[in-house]
Amino acid sequence: MKNTLLKTLFGISAVFSLAAHSYAAEELSPIPKVSDQWRFEVTPYLWAPAINGTLGLDSGLSKSADFTSSNIVSNLKSGGMISAEAHQGRWGVMGDVVSATLQKTGAIPNTGGVIGDKITLQQTILTGVATYTVANTKEAYLDALLGARAIYATATLNVSGYGTVSKTTSTVDPIVGAKGRYRIADSTWYVPFYGDIGSGGGTTNLTWQAMAGVGKTFNQLVDASLTYRALYYDMKDGGVLQKTTMFGPQVAVTFKF
Repeated sequence: MKNTLLKTLFGISAVFSLAAHSYAAEELSPIPKVSDQWRFEVTPYLWAPAINGTLGLDSGLSKSADFTSSNIVSNLKSGGMISAEAHQGRWGVMGDVVSATLQKTGAIPNTGGVIGDKITLQQTILTGVATYTVANTKEAYLDALLGARAIYATATLNVSGYGTVSKTTSTVDPIVGAKGRYRIADSTWYVPFYGDIGSGGGTTNLTWQAMAGVGKTFNQLVDASLTYRALYYDMKDGGVLQKTTMFGPQVAVTFKF
């Protein structure tokens, strides 16, 4: 009788344990919930981009330099990158800061032939948007966004025996877009995505940005993601970034509170 009672209690305990585990797994979701309570996210990250395009220099030494590289990690010499957002109900705000120095050494083609030895792109990119949640289900979360992106970029070309050429451009452009995430098979894994497009600034013909990848929610406070991100600028004559794309992998950790 005692053994039977112990087996019964063990069985009941196991059932409740499995139920609690199942409930906890169900409660831990990578999809945010729209709520009247304020929620905040801070995301430090590392983006290691390559550059493909033309850097406008417009000088006596070189009018432009084509900078194409597949060696992504070695291009990034220094930088600081972080984003943050705050939401209450369906409305929210988001900000993103990228400050980076990219550099390539070697023969670089330009409008007059091949030159060298080193080209450096220093840039600070600030993005600020207002967001509105247009979809919030168990499987997906989607925000529409409206705001602006500002960029301050300096391209410097060092040529052995000739000297140094440097040019700086700054511009602010309105952007529209969307961002969100899609839950993978009712798990804590998800697909994060982001896209925007803009124009209308004094220097920019067109700019767009896109990002997608995979992420995981570890608990109520921490997410991590690995994505691929691309940023494009097509500036008018006189702009530093003429038909230039920065693209590469991004690793991020999100703290939620």
